[in-house]
Amino acid sequence: MKLIIGNKAYSSWSLRGWLACKQSGLPFEEVVVPLYDADWDKRREGDEFAPSSGKVPILWDGDAVVWDSLAIVDYLADKVGRDRFWPEDDAPRAMARSMAAEMHSSFQALRRKHSMNIRQVFPAVRPDEDVLVELQRIMELWAQARARFGGGGDFLFGQFGAADIMFAPVVTRIVTYQLPIARFAQGYMQAMFDHPFMQDWIAAAQEEDWVIEQFEQPAART
Repeated sequence: MKLIIGNKAYSSWSLRGWLACKQSGLPFEEVVVPLYDADWDKRREGDEFAPSSGKVPILWDGDAVVWDSLAIVDYLADKVGRDRFWPEDDAPRAMARSMAAEMHSSFQALRRKHSMNIRQVFPAVRPDEDVLVELQRIMELWAQARARFGGGGDFLFGQFGAADIMFAPVVTRIVTYQLPIARFAQGYMQAMFDHPFMQDWIAAAQEEDWVIEQFEQPAART
């Protein structure tokens, strides 16, 4: 398998796809391409990017190609067994799937105004109201998962899985912009940062030479 991803410092969707590949336990080749550099437009027109219209991450497995991070999670779960990514029982699995899907399709204000940048910690500024509403929803989701199904470990559903993969970039954004969170969430976030996969990604991001100026600014304001 070959996974093509963008800059580890900035690419939140790439982080999700990469974590999914690591969680699968399957060997894969990792190809990092710098986003928005002088060759970006030409590079994304190549055959390897054609199925995703130039977006990352994109996973090639022989002739099979999967783009979109949540699709990569499901493709890999089909290959190695769904219990590696999703809870076994119906109730927690239903909630985990719903949370992953909501993260995939929602929280646009947080995404737009607080771009991922693992290498920075900006001064704390009160977020816009639409961001605060989304953060409150995220705290509610995390609290419900931890209270109902998280007793078997430090992650949302006890053991590290697909829901944690989908929320991983949110954890980094909260730290980068010092966003307000509920007290209980601190333990979950620490567990996420301490996970070996996250440690490897963060270390690699720190070593990157590429800088994208638009992502090196404090939060966008309205």
